[in-house]
Amino acid sequence: MTVAIIGLGLIGGSVGLRLKKSGFTNHLIGIDKNTDNCSVALNLGLVNEIGDLEHGVKNAEIVIIAIPVDQIIQLLPGIMDKVSSGTVVIDMGSTKEELCESIRLHSNRRAFVATHPIAGTENSGPEAAFDTLFEKKTGIICDAEKSDPKAVEIARDVYRALGMNITEMGSQAHDLHIAYVSHLSHISSFVLGQTVLEIEQDEKSIFDMAGSGFASTVRLAKSSPNMWAPIFAQNKRHISKSLGTYIDNLQAFKKMIDTEDVDGMYEAMKYANQIRSVLEGIDIQSLNAQPKEDKKTEEGNRKLEV
Repeated sequence: MTVAIIGLGLIGGSVGLRLKKSGFTNHLIGIDKNTDNCSVALNLGLVNEIGDLEHGVKNAEIVIIAIPVDQIIQLLPGIMDKVSSGTVVIDMGSTKEELCESIRLHSNRRAFVATHPIAGTENSGPEAAFDTLFEKKTGIICDAEKSDPKAVEIARDVYRALGMNITEMGSQAHDLHIAYVSHLSHISSFVLGQTVLEIEQDEKSIFDMAGSGFASTVRLAKSSPNMWAPIFAQNKRHISKSLGTYIDNLQAFKKMIDTEDVDGMYEAMKYANQIRSVLEGIDIQSLNAQPKEDKKTEEGNRKLEV
């Protein structure tokens, strides 16, 4: 089976490594407009050959798109125009509603499966790829009823080969949930980094005083703006709502600090401590779950790993 991967960064590179290691495919075609990424991916063995978009789409049985979401929307209609009969196209973008709407009426819509692997690091580029990136993480298939059942099953096979647990939901529900559990945390980290840099002009003092708490909280601020700015733009409706609630809570906490409302701060933090049991519940489930187990429960829809 020949697989084409469009986008040879962290996600696409890690997909290539895992699919080769698992024996899912014996031939991977890599496609990336960045020639340096192509060279590195080939040298690291992430793919077997480098090709252009036309070659990859026409010669692969599975096409996996792992590029920023704004580029996916631009390229997807043309890709669907070119695919051969029986070829399945799978995207791995972090937003789904606008993307699915963009090809809703395309004649080859049923050959496309909208997916999102909830996995990643703050690093980018093919050098950051590793074959266990997706292990025991959640892979989401969106609007499965709009895709051919055979195409959906092939997408499931890909995610099983990646070692992921699988769940399904609608594209709108996906974008709503992911705004809270992923997009909001990235915005918080970016803004925290911005705030500290603006206040602390002497960068050395930041590194001297920064503890593990700051490092873990601001870790996501090292993520690629090229990837995240389009995500925030595409999911603006849900992100704006989640961000508004977050800002309200920040303002309420600021008022408690200004008025020395220690009891109020205590109760707010005690309430927030409940997140521990939620996250530990996710950890326990992921430890007990087999990598190839499919999850389609409503509970699974809400328990997305960041």
